[in-house]
Amino acid sequence: MSKPRVLISDKMDPNAARIFEENGCDVDVITGETPEQLIARIGDYDGLAIRSSTKVTKEILDAATNLKVIGRAGIGVDNVDIPYASSKGVVVMNTPFGNSITTAEHAIAMMMALARQIPEANAQTQAGLWPKNGFMGVEVTGKTLGLIGAGNIGSIVASRAQGLKMKVIAFDPFLSAERAIEMGVEKVELDQLLARADFITLHTPLTAETKNILSRENLARTKKGVRIVNCARGGLIDEAALREMLDSGHVAGAALDVFAVEPAKDNVLFGAPNFICTPHLGASTTEAQVNVALQVAEQLSDYLVNGGVTNALNMPSLSAEEAPKLKPYMALAEKLGSLVGQLAHGNLTRIGIEVEGHAATLNIKPITGAVLAGLMRRYSDTVNMVNAPFLAKERGMEVREIRNERDGAYNTLIRIKVDTEQGEKTVAGTLFGKSQPRLVDIFGIGIEADLEGHMLYIVNQDAPGFIGRIGSILGEAGINIGTFHLGRREAGGEAVLLLSVDQAIPEQVLKTICDAQGVKTVKALSF
Repeated sequence: MSKPRVLISDKMDPNAARIFEENGCDVDVITGETPEQLIARIGDYDGLAIRSSTKVTKEILDAATNLKVIGRAGIGVDNVDIPYASSKGVVVMNTPFGNSITTAEHAIAMMMALARQIPEANAQTQAGLWPKNGFMGVEVTGKTLGLIGAGNIGSIVASRAQGLKMKVIAFDPFLSAERAIEMGVEKVELDQLLARADFITLHTPLTAETKNILSRENLARTKKGVRIVNCARGGLIDEAALREMLDSGHVAGAALDVFAVEPAKDNVLFGAPNFICTPHLGASTTEAQVNVALQVAEQLSDYLVNGGVTNALNMPSLSAEEAPKLKPYMALAEKLGSLVGQLAHGNLTRIGIEVEGHAATLNIKPITGAVLAGLMRRYSDTVNMVNAPFLAKERGMEVREIRNERDGAYNTLIRIKVDTEQGEKTVAGTLFGKSQPRLVDIFGIGIEADLEGHMLYIVNQDAPGFIGRIGSILGEAGINIGTFHLGRREAGGEAVLLLSVDQAIPEQVLKTICDAQGVKTVKALSF
C-alpha cells in the first residue's frame, strides 16, 4: 500500500515535513507557486498543508482529484473555499490553539501600549522632542476589562489581565455560568459590558452575528473614555464610526491588529488621535509559527494514516483512539444508509438515526456521517462522510439523532427511520462478534443478513414453492446464489427474501423475477 502524499505549499517550520515523514507520509515542500502551477500539480496529492498565502479556490479543488484533507497552519481559513471543499468531500482543518498564547499576549501588549501612548511617545522621543509633559497615561490596575468572546484566547487574556489586577467581565453567549466562575470573570450581557468597561478587547470569530458587533449604536453605548483593542478579526468594528468616536474623544484610544480590508494600506482610522495599529501580527512569534506548523503536520498525518479527525471545520472530530472503535459501527451505519437509499423511492424529507445499547455510548456524529454517506450515494458517486451532510442539507433533508441506552434484544443497535412518500420506513442492524455488520430488521420484518456485494431484494406473498421458482430463474440465467436470507410478518403474509449473488443481475432476469407469481417488489442491490 502506497503512502499518502502531502504537499506543503506555503513556508512553514521545516520540522513539519519531518513529522509527516515520521508518521508515514511522503511529503513535498514546494512554495511560491502560481495558482496555475498549483492546479497542474495538486492532483497527485492526498493532503495539502497551507498557511495564508495559498488560496484554495474552486478551480484548485476541481483539479485536486485525490485530495482528502486541507490543513491550515493557523486559525483563519478565509483563503479556503470551505463550502466547495465540503461538496468535494475534502476535510478542512485548522490549528486554533497553536497561536492562542501569542495572540492573547499581543492583545495585552496593545492594551498596555494604548494605556501609556507608547508608540507616539517613542516616535517623538526619537525625533529629539523629549515630550515628557506631553503624554498622560492611565493605569490598568483596578480598571474593568470587558471581553467580547471568552473562548480559548479570551480566557488567556482574562488570566493575564487578572495578573495585572484588573476586574474582568465577559460577554459570550456560549459562556456557561460554571465556566465563568472557573475563569474568575463576571458573565454579563453586551449592554452591561459596553456601559461598564474601561477597556474592551474582542476575541470572537467573524460571523453574521458578530459582524460590526461594535456598531455605531453600540460604540455610542460605551463608557466615555473607553479604550478598545481588536486582535481577533477585521469587520467586528464599524471603522468609520470608531474614527468619529476617536475624533470626538468619546473613545479615548483604539489599538487594532486587524482590519475589515487587508492589507490595510489606506484606512479611515489612520491618523486618528491615540490610534495605534499593527499589520496582523497576532500570531507572529517564533514559538507560534513553530507550534501551528507542527500541529498541522500531526493533524493531517493522523487523518491520512489513522483516520483521526482533529479541529475539522466541516466534519465531526474523531480521535485516533476513537477511530478503530467506531470503524465497525460506521461500516454498519454506511451499509444501512446505502440500503435505505437503494430501496426508498421518491424524495426523502426526514431521516432519524437512533443508536441503542453500546452504540449509544459512542460519538454519534461519525455514525450519522456514515449513514448519510451511504444514503446519499443515490445522488452522487463521489459522496463521503464530509460532503454527505452537505448534500443532505442541499436537498432539504432534516436529520435527527437519537440516543437510547435502554437494554434491547441486541447488545448494540443502529436504527434508521426515513419519511417517504409511502410513509415511514425503518431498517436496523447490529454487530456480530463486535465487528461484523448484520441487518436484523427491514421495514418491520425481522431478518438476519449480511450486506455484501451484489444482492437481490424481493418482497413476495409467502407461499410454498416460491423459493424454488426464484432459484430456478437464477440458475437458468447462470447466476450463482451465495446466501439466502428470509423473513416474514406472518405465515402466508408478506415476506422478504434477501439473497447474495456472484455477479450483477441483468435487467431481463430482474423482469422475469418481477413477473413471477407472488412477487410484489424486486430490486437489485449493491454494497
